[in-house]
Amino acid sequence: MRADSRGRTAELRELRERVRRGPSEKATAAQHAKGKLTARERIELLLDAGTFHETEQLRRHRAQGFGLENKRPYTDGVITGWGSVHGRTVFVHAHDFRVFGGALGEAHAQKIHKLMDMALAAGAPLVSLNDGAGARIQEGVTALAGYGGIFLRNTRASGVIPQISVMLGPCAGGAAYSPALTDFVFMVRDTSQVFVTGPDVVKAVTGEEIGHDGLGGADVHAGTSGVCHFVYDDEEACLEEVRYLLSLLPANNREQPPRVPSTDPPDRAGTALLDLVPADGNRAYDMRAVIGELVDDGEFFEVHEHWATNVVVGLARLDGHVVGVVGNQPARLAGVLDTRASEKAARFVQMCDAFSIPLVTLVDVPGFLPGVAQEHGGIVRHGAKLLYAYCNATVPRVSVVLRKAYGGAYIVMDSQSIGSDVTYAWPTNEIAVMGAEAAADVIFRRRIAEADDPQAVRASLVKEYAAELIHPYYAAERGLVDDVIDPAETRGTLVRTLDMLRSKHADLPYRKHGNPPQ
Repeated sequence: MRADSRGRTAELRELRERVRRGPSEKATAAQHAKGKLTARERIELLLDAGTFHETEQLRRHRAQGFGLENKRPYTDGVITGWGSVHGRTVFVHAHDFRVFGGALGEAHAQKIHKLMDMALAAGAPLVSLNDGAGARIQEGVTALAGYGGIFLRNTRASGVIPQISVMLGPCAGGAAYSPALTDFVFMVRDTSQVFVTGPDVVKAVTGEEIGHDGLGGADVHAGTSGVCHFVYDDEEACLEEVRYLLSLLPANNREQPPRVPSTDPPDRAGTALLDLVPADGNRAYDMRAVIGELVDDGEFFEVHEHWATNVVVGLARLDGHVVGVVGNQPARLAGVLDTRASEKAARFVQMCDAFSIPLVTLVDVPGFLPGVAQEHGGIVRHGAKLLYAYCNATVPRVSVVLRKAYGGAYIVMDSQSIGSDVTYAWPTNEIAVMGAEAAADVIFRRRIAEADDPQAVRASLVKEYAAELIHPYYAAERGLVDDVIDPAETRGTLVRTLDMLRSKHADLPYRKHGNPPQ
């Protein structure tokens, strides 16, 4: 090789090309045989074509012992850098399973630390593509310290820049806690697993036998544990949806979410809503269908679709502006709030508030789910999480009561009394302490019991109570809702109200931070 500048430059090009190809064709083939893409292939799918700028491509570890000194591959098993998604800057790091199984060592961790610091300084989202075997055991405690540095930075970046974790392979032990600290977690069926202790350890300690997917697979975390927000069948679909989510989020907490021109008329009438939502409060319907009628082009990006399904949360646009939508789901457990639903909605409300995303709350809630299991499971504590999240939120907040809004659950679902900026109700609303039948049984218990015809008396008293206290205009007459609106006009009403609130400014009392219920 020539020693002049041209020779050295040619040498650099050759080295970079060798690094880009990876450790070997055999390792790449093995990755593909598992149904998985390589780290660089994933980055190419995530970022706009030709925009990736890699950092520390030539980094190598300096560890000694256990044969590591004889194996010092470039990149040290993680690819880091930045590029753009829909023209906006995004930082990304991707574990390369072909190098040390993607295991984290000191140099590997330092690359991620530097990238996270850059993302925070630049005020741009951070996406981690996870496919690693955990800590590099040969490097001992320095590998564990590397995880600590990641966790510290995850926490400091929380609520400042969006953080998205994409699980594309195994993620075990301490490594599992970084995704748990981020805003959103994506997983792919059959190839990604997340757990603190693997099946072998579980069997040794508890005697339970279970496979990797059964313990920490995508469907388990999407539907049972709630660790995963989104689940897909393949990496291509998963990464495309990560790109879509990024299009809905601001770059950081000092910016507004991006607006896109909308061809959906802002005052489009939603006459279908009159048939979608039955006036009879005992009949079920799908709240997602209601949301589809209200938002631009019916596009609703649901979060935690498979977990705590009695409440629906997700992102959409109204007249091109991003909004967060929270709605009770009458098609599941009649839309009651329980421990999981309260926790799910609370975390979503907090995320929206952190990133200046206005909140639209659609209310149809018969109350909190009663029962010993719920009380012992901490329904008071979990319900308070949702209450705290709404009370603490300073973004524009608009709520609409569609049908039932009973008891404490009515208050918790962003009622006017806890700070909703504007509250509307449909003519089918039933805002009350409890349903008429339950109220009559409590108030008139003795009178009903002593009557010659208890059923007839009870029916008459139920009707009387409903007419006096649960008629559609009772709350409006007392200023507890701002207006009763035609359901068909809901979209236009929301658009106009959110436009009015666009410049809302609200300050909370000075404090280091609150102490929310856990």
